[in-house]
Amino acid sequence: MTTDVLAPSASRPARLRPRASARVAQGWEVRIGHALMIALSLVCVFPVYWMLVTSLRPPGDIYSTALWPDAASIENYAYAIRAIPMGRMLLNTFAVSAAVTAIQLATGILAGYAFARWKFPGSGLLMAAVALTWLVPLQVVMIPNYLLVAQLGMIDTLGSLILPHVASAFAILLLAQAMRSFPREVIEAARMDGAGHAHILWQVVLPNLRGTLAALSILIFISTWNEYFWPLLLTRTPENSVVQIGLQMFITAEGTQWGPLMAASTMASLPILLIYLVLQRQVISSFMKSGLR
Repeated sequence: MTTDVLAPSASRPARLRPRASARVAQGWEVRIGHALMIALSLVCVFPVYWMLVTSLRPPGDIYSTALWPDAASIENYAYAIRAIPMGRMLLNTFAVSAAVTAIQLATGILAGYAFARWKFPGSGLLMAAVALTWLVPLQVVMIPNYLLVAQLGMIDTLGSLILPHVASAFAILLLAQAMRSFPREVIEAARMDGAGHAHILWQVVLPNLRGTLAALSILIFISTWNEYFWPLLLTRTPENSVVQIGLQMFITAEGTQWGPLMAASTMASLPILLIYLVLQRQVISSFMKSGLR
């Protein structure tokens, strides 16, 4: 009796050792993963930090390697604002980026829903044609677009920066694929309740695609914000130009004005960082809600 009772208890620690060692190994894997993520985050954030630090250095200390200037100054910011119409350029860039984002989302939503829900003769061929336009580089359509804008009398206007970006093949393909993966049972239930296509699209489908729409908005906005070549080709005056053209004005044949350039780059980066943080919350919230369902 004594042997039978004590034998299991004596063997119990031996059985628990593999589980404990597995927990320890798993804990070390988590720690190593967190350490790698922190190291990679520092590598990604350091250039932004160095841009900010360089913008605060005095002109005579611009090439210093110190992690923080001995006497921080906003002289570079004041010079950048005096040298170029920074406020007007930021406003122009924001207006163009917001307009392009809204228009591409609208055309992508409508076209994506049509490709995802309607089957008509030639739909596959039309979808392939849209996908092929994504592979055409800007240099191929640059001259035709420029001639079209010139004939419309839109040279050196903000409308000329928006018109060639009315539709995006990437937005159409992404939204069409997202709508194809949407549960058909939900759509059929809405149709049985008497809902039309417009009601299904705006009241049923889109509220459940907020994560996709937010991610797509971030990509379109950042891509438009960073565009340089097309505004350089069409704009003639700084007042009708965008911030990327303004940054290029600090790079001349005589040399690069690193202090004002870093100050202007910091001012140009702040709006896009704020918009990214706001939309990132929407993406995470949408993914968490979809996972809870």
